[in-house]
Amino acid sequence: MSNIDTTCVNAIRVLAADAIQKANSGHPGLPLGSAPMAYELWANHMNHNPKDPKWENRDRFILSGGHGSTLLYSLLHFYGYGLTMEDMKQFRQDGSLTPGHPEYGHTVGVEATTGPLGAGMGMAVGMAMAEAHLAAVFNKPGYEIVDHYTFALGGDGCMMEGISSEAFSLAGTLGLSKLIILYDSNNISIEGDTDIAFREDVQARMRAFGFQTITVEDGNDLAAIGKAIEEAKADKEHPSFITVKTQIGYGCPAKQGKASAHGEPLGEENVKALKENLGWPEPDTSFHIPQEVYDHYAELAKKGATAETAWEKLFADYCAKFPEQKKLWDAFHAPVDAAALDQDEKFWAKAEKPIATRAASGNVLQYIKDLVPQLIGGSADLAPSNKTEMKGEGDFSKENYAGRNLHFGVRELAMAAIANGIALHGGLRPYVATFFVFSDYMKPMVRLAALMKIPTTYVLTHDSIGVGEDGPTHEPVEQLAMWRALPNVNVFRPADVTETEAGWYLALTSKETPTLLVLTRQGLPQLAGSSKEALKGAYIVSEAKDKDNLEGILIATGSEVALAIEAQAELAAQGRSIRVVSMPCMDLFAKQSDAYKESILPSDVRARVAVEAAMPFGWGDYVGLDGATVAMPGFGASAPGGVLFKKFGFTKEHVVETMLRVLAKVK
Repeated sequence: MSNIDTTCVNAIRVLAADAIQKANSGHPGLPLGSAPMAYELWANHMNHNPKDPKWENRDRFILSGGHGSTLLYSLLHFYGYGLTMEDMKQFRQDGSLTPGHPEYGHTVGVEATTGPLGAGMGMAVGMAMAEAHLAAVFNKPGYEIVDHYTFALGGDGCMMEGISSEAFSLAGTLGLSKLIILYDSNNISIEGDTDIAFREDVQARMRAFGFQTITVEDGNDLAAIGKAIEEAKADKEHPSFITVKTQIGYGCPAKQGKASAHGEPLGEENVKALKENLGWPEPDTSFHIPQEVYDHYAELAKKGATAETAWEKLFADYCAKFPEQKKLWDAFHAPVDAAALDQDEKFWAKAEKPIATRAASGNVLQYIKDLVPQLIGGSADLAPSNKTEMKGEGDFSKENYAGRNLHFGVRELAMAAIANGIALHGGLRPYVATFFVFSDYMKPMVRLAALMKIPTTYVLTHDSIGVGEDGPTHEPVEQLAMWRALPNVNVFRPADVTETEAGWYLALTSKETPTLLVLTRQGLPQLAGSSKEALKGAYIVSEAKDKDNLEGILIATGSEVALAIEAQAELAAQGRSIRVVSMPCMDLFAKQSDAYKESILPSDVRARVAVEAAMPFGWGDYVGLDGATVAMPGFGASAPGGVLFKKFGFTKEHVVETMLRVLAKVK
């Protein structure tokens, strides 16, 4: 290690320690221990250009151990990604560009929002899959315009979380050779030595998954780290896992190798001792970085600019030689044309016969796969049930990265993380699928998608007690409430083909919001009044005959809309003037103007009944104190779906009875 390399590694450590100490909050252990491997990777093995952080062919770096964010922020600061010293001094402060954990879209150079341990590993697998697919679609001999690596750095916590095992098992199966994992192995977690809960042979596990495994015994040996990275790149058949043995809190005499270094500031005296131990100039001065450090990083940054210039020339030659591929490239990297889709009569085709909304969704998918070539996706081993296979598009596999159908196996949590990675990579629009009840397994990663504002589509079928014989383990009753509680997610439960098409339109044209399509297993009738108005979240699907003397409103979603219309007809026969509102998406309706909301749910009509085969939680805003719900009282049961709907009160008679009771109460 040269003197300047040593100084630049220690600059990362010192800056990280100072930022954490000033904030009096943070995690110094990882930055102090991992600084050498991060420096070696960014300086000598990773193509990145601070002057163009979104360069398509850059290598991706994800700090899966997001608690060690000052490691990443220090690199971004030194390389000139726009983080100033003032930003470093504002670490963890309100409105700063240096929040406690890295946030995608907030800080330039951050490739993914990380913090939940293991999540970054799953997203890295998704990025590597995206690179492999785009390379298979676009590269020509001598014109490898998609040719980059995905690196992820994480520690023992990332390896303990089950999501990493799910994702790495798939990565090994797929032979994603441009995925390289750096394992910060320091044998310390918050509660102490990892031996108390984690004694497995991690390398043996990774080999079993299909990874090449490499070990660096000394985490300060830049030459050994560099050699390991080059060895990883040389393997064209397997992803690589590099174990780098480090000491948490390295360089701080009182904290090195101890659990206390993980998640608390070192203390002013210990920061000074760290600097003295590292031979840092002016150890009593905070945020002091010698100019030679900035000069050296500026020189290193020029490598990335040179690499991008060479790529731009290659890409220009490619576009000239393969103009049709250039058109396809532009299509892959452009948003879906919302105006064209809105006017596409074939997309909005009507149906006449009853059909399950999962099947209607499958029909939409077969049509849009040709309109949206960047669409890629699949299911957690449930494609035949979810209706999510794109016919004739091939399976994505180690033998065929050009395939558009992804097979995730029974790995819902990793599937959702991988979808995040694919979306974050750019150039592709992912969808993933499973049964609605199993969306519980996906929750943490969908939450990250919402936080990162990436418009992934989730196809979630078998949406209610209509699942039937499989019983309460497979019948979702609380999931709608759970997902509706999540910010920046559109939960869309369509009632028929037209509303299903509206749901897909919403998903395809969304720019910053994930969409959950919640679909039935059982067939549903086509509704005469269903329309694109579903895109407003709620609309009048069946108006009262005497709308000027409106007495009450039935509000329903999905399979229960047809039931509400049946009840409306019965109530009309009794001389009652009742409107039916279909509310496929509460999230969209909440964003409408007050005037529109009032036109759908007039405030002076207090007799309201919500009908939904799920828990009633969340319906209070719409039915008010005077209204009622026809909803699930608890878990379902094992019996044919039709039997269960009757058992739990989803009948015309019960809906009518409930509305009459509310009308009497209001009167």
